[in-house]
Parts: sequence; structure tokens; C-alpha cells
Amino acid sequence: MRASDADRDRVAAVLRDAAGEGRLGLDELEDRLEAVYAARTYAELEPITADLPVGAAPAAAAAPRPAGPAGDLPSWSTGVGVLGEFHRTGEWSVPATFTAFAFWGGGKIDLRDARFQTGEVRIRAFAVMGGIEIITADDQTVHVKGLGIMGGFPHHASGPGGAGAPRVTVTGLAFWGGVDTKRKARKERKRLRAEGA
Repeated sequence: MRASDADRDRVAAVLRDAAGEGRLGLDELEDRLEAVYAARTYAELEPITADLPVGAAPAAAAAPRPAGPAGDLPSWSTGVGVLGEFHRTGEWSVPATFTAFAFWGGGKIDLRDARFQTGEVRIRAFAVMGGIEIITADDQTVHVKGLGIMGGFPHHASGPGGAGAPRVTVTGLAFWGGVDTKRKARKERKRLRAEGA
């Protein structure tokens, strides 16, 4: 039988939980997630999680950061890269709506260590002959809905996150350019895994 998007999202959630518990390395998680979103049938999905417990609780280290006041952290509602680039990375306060624009330039938006002012964030990304990279934490709920015209706006990062996780919606347009959304583990979790290894 053909698998639906919801079926693929459920399998991806099991993989993310397993990675949060340390059962999968980040490289293996990436490989398996690629296989999940390339799968067309149940028969292709089943072997991907055959060696993992289903329904395991995420590790405590994977708990999402709560939304709320971000104190003295810097906050931006826009990022513009015209013949240059912008970076919104590290600890920063993310507003409910963030607009990014790149023209013959680029930008990077990293949400892994960011503090969300609200439980839902909309990123409006527009790349014209340029590129924008958006990095979300692997425990955040992500929906990518942008459009690529003679450019790329892949939706492979879309999927559910942990309970109570912030929701990130990415919309916009890539014209002769690209907007690439990726899921990665938080830097703190990577450091803890490296120390435990």
C-alpha cells in the first residue's frame, strides 16, 4: 500500500525520539530521515524503524525551550542580504514573524539556541538569485510551505516535534535561488553526547 505524508511523519517522529535518546547518531538519523521521505509504500517504511522501540519517550535533554520573555537577548524581525549576507544565530529572541530577503547574497537563520517570544513563529523567506539557510532544532514542529520557481524550496524538513515544542512555519519564494530548511540537534545536546562518548 502507498504511504501517506502522515505515515512518513509518524516514522520520522520515532527516529527523532530515538536520536534524542542516543539510540541513533546524527549521521544515521539524517540517512534514515532521507529514506523516510523518499519512501512510497509501507513496505519501504517498515525496515527503517525495525530495530528501534516504538513509542519511546524523548530524552530529558531533548526538552524544547519554553516560549516567553527573552530578557536582554537581541531580537530582530528581519534579515536582509543584498550583495552580502546576514546571520541570526546563537542565543537570540525570535518574534512571532521574521522576514528574510536575499538578492545576490545570502542569509542564515539558526533557531536551535533561540528563545521564542511566542509558541508559533512564521518565517517569510524570499531568495532572488541568492540563498537562505534555516536551521531548526530537531525537536521543533516544522511546516515548510514555500515555492521554488527556477530555484529550490525543499519541504523535507517538515514534520512534528516534541510535546510542547514551538511551531515553525516557513513560507516564501525562491526565484533563481534557494531557501533550505534543515533539522539539526541542539548544540548543547551535541556537546553532551560528545562528552559522554
